[in-house]
Formats: sequence, C-alpha cells, structure tokens
Amino acid sequence: MAHVVIIGASTGGLPAAYDIQAKLGSKHEVTVINTSPTYSFIPSNPWIAVGWRNRSQVTFEIEPCLKNKGINFIAATVTSIEPNENRLTLNDNRSIDYDYLIIATGPKLAFDEVDGLGPDGHTQSICTLGHAEAAYEQWQDFIQSPGPIVVGAAQGASCFGPAYEFAMIMDTALRRKRIRDQVPITFVTSEPYIGHLGLGGVGDSKGLLESEMRQRHISFITNAKITKAEAGKMHIVEHNRKGEETEHHELPFAYSMILPAFKGVDAVNAVGEDLVNPRGFIKVDQYQRNPKWQNIYGVGVCIAIPPVETTPIPTGTPKTGYMIESMVTASVNNIWHDLNGSEPEAVATWNAFCLADMGDVGAAFIALPQIPPRNVTWARRGRWVHWAKVLFEKYFIRNMKKGTTEPLYQKYALRLMGIDRLKPGR
Repeated sequence: MAHVVIIGASTGGLPAAYDIQAKLGSKHEVTVINTSPTYSFIPSNPWIAVGWRNRSQVTFEIEPCLKNKGINFIAATVTSIEPNENRLTLNDNRSIDYDYLIIATGPKLAFDEVDGLGPDGHTQSICTLGHAEAAYEQWQDFIQSPGPIVVGAAQGASCFGPAYEFAMIMDTALRRKRIRDQVPITFVTSEPYIGHLGLGGVGDSKGLLESEMRQRHISFITNAKITKAEAGKMHIVEHNRKGEETEHHELPFAYSMILPAFKGVDAVNAVGEDLVNPRGFIKVDQYQRNPKWQNIYGVGVCIAIPPVETTPIPTGTPKTGYMIESMVTASVNNIWHDLNGSEPEAVATWNAFCLADMGDVGAAFIALPQIPPRNVTWARRGRWVHWAKVLFEKYFIRNMKKGTTEPLYQKYALRLMGIDRLKPGR
C-alpha cells in the first residue's frame, strides 16, 4: 500500500486529494495536511474586502468532506521536508512518512521586499481571507472619510487579475454609495502596459482594460517600481521600455491595496536548490515531478515557471485555475502509472482561464496555451461575465464540498466559448 501525502488544501491540493483517492481506490492511503482546518475560495476575496461576501459564504470545514471520501486530514503546518527519507515534520513535532508527495502549498507573500508594504505595514491585501477581512474593516472606516486610493501590484508580482478586479470593484462600490467623485483612484503596476497580466497580453486585453480604466476615471502608472509605502503615501519610480528611471511619484492615499511578489514557503525553500529555484518555487519536469526526487510532485502557484517575457520591471507568470487543474490531473495520472510500473505520460496543458469581475460587468480571458504562441486567444467583456463568476463561485465551492472530480475550470471555459470539448491541436 502506498501513502500519498498532499501539502495544501486550496485550488490545487483539495482537487488533488479527491482525484488521487478516486484513481487509486481504497488500497492506498491519502493524507492531506493544511495549516487551516477551513477551505476558503480565494477568488472571492475582492468581494470580501468590500463587504459583498462574508466568511460563511465562501468557506467550509475540510475534514468532514475528506472523511466522507476516506481521506485523512491533518490541520497543521509542515515545518520541514526530508526528501531522502521521504518524511515530513509538522509544527506539533509529528513525523509523517510518505511514498509520494504532492506539494500544493501556494506561495509565501513577499511583503518584506518593499518597505512598509502589507497588512503589517501601510497597505491592505486580498491574498488571504484574513487579509481580505482586515481590508474590509479598513474599507468601512474609509467610506466614512473618503480620499485617494492607490491600488495595484508590486514589482515581481505574478498575479495581476485580482488587482484589476479590486480597483474596479471599489469603483463600483463607491458609485453605489454616491461618493465616487470624492475618491481619485490610481492603479500602479509593474506590468509594461495595462492588460499585460504577466502573460504578454491575451488578445486585446490591453485595449479592453485600458478602455475600462478610462471609462471609470482610474488613472494608471505602468513599469512602476514601488520603493516604499508610508502612512498615507506611496513612493513609486516609473521606468521606460529600456528600464531607465523616468519619473518619481509620491502618491497620497487614504486607502491602498497592493499585491506583493510571491516566494516559496519556508519548509519547501529550506530543502535547497535540488528542489527549488532561487525564489523558492519547486522545479518540476513535464510530468510535474521534481527532477531529483521523482516521487515529489508540484502543482499550482508553488511551482517554478519562467516569465513569459523579459519586462523592464520584473513580472512573473500567473498560475491560473485552469492551469492548476491540468497540473493536478497530470500528477494524479503519473503517480498511478508509477504505482503500476509504467512510465509517466500525462502532461499538463497549462491553459489560462480568467474571469475578472468588475463589480457590475466583467472581463473573461482564455489563452490556450497560457504561454505564447497560442492556438486560441479569446477575450470578452460584459455584464454576463460578472454573473458567470458568481455562478462559478457557487459551482466550485459545491464541488469541493461534495468531492467531485469534474474538471470544472476546463468545462466552464469551453462552455463560455461555445465549445463542448477541446479537440487535439486547438
């Protein structure tokens, strides 16, 4: 009997647990380890931060759901990984042995790379549920005494979609309260242009998002490096296409949300260069396995992917839900092949599917594959995208509670494009 251990229970870890249990059956043991006993649907965090959702609507207890499927659950933090011994150590000093390890931890948030950034500094975050709830507390105070907003993504960031979402969700929320005219909004990003998204753009994402920004009177600074955040003031250096400094900005703010760069979590990073790159992200081959320890698989935000292109200010490549879903499928199938004495053959597709809500309308982007050149590029804007994301939130949470192994991101993306299934070569 093999023991498969999964670290993390979010967009990658929880589907991986359900899929591996369904694929291997009761002959093998599956254990999930997650710092929190509660699952949270991270894409809802921008709504949490303006009070459009609350914790009870986007969370559920993990253990009962896994227990129903015969999967073990441990609510603890992994403090060390010993790949040569196939062993983990937890923060309660327990040791867990494994035959296969799937790492789906998500990232460590690198607020410390910019002085004054983050909830412990002078800006808000929507990266975690707790951060989004704290951002809402500050939002309630801000509504009573409105002023300028600075929102965006710091240098090295790889997840830009939520920054765009939150900027426009705040715009919508302020208009509904009829105080939008009291709030100048500036969007600050390390991207070389609006709509780059860490992907080199998706279709006409540049024109679409620039138009939306102008329509909403949101000014923007691209190729921006944040040097420091102080109480009520953001220090920014703007660069040109050659990476040369062109202008220094000191932006006042009464409210600010800046997405940070990501790094690998401490326990993973501590293993060293055979497992991770200099940022602490897991090195994987085309089968999602680490090249040295081939019983270790990486899925989701924690894996190493090079930037799509070199940009004047560093930007990373996002790992979207569709892409993570395909990594999970590949990992599960390749573990099954290994257990049955055959060579791995499943390769993740690494496609991108993004539903960006703007509060009243939204934008949908699909890139197949995520990294150019692409077979399919698709972008649309409309009120229907807002409702599509609302429905997707409900479907995904329901499926995770039930333990469904349906590839929801793929099906949802293809249905939006009017395609029943993705044919080879598309």
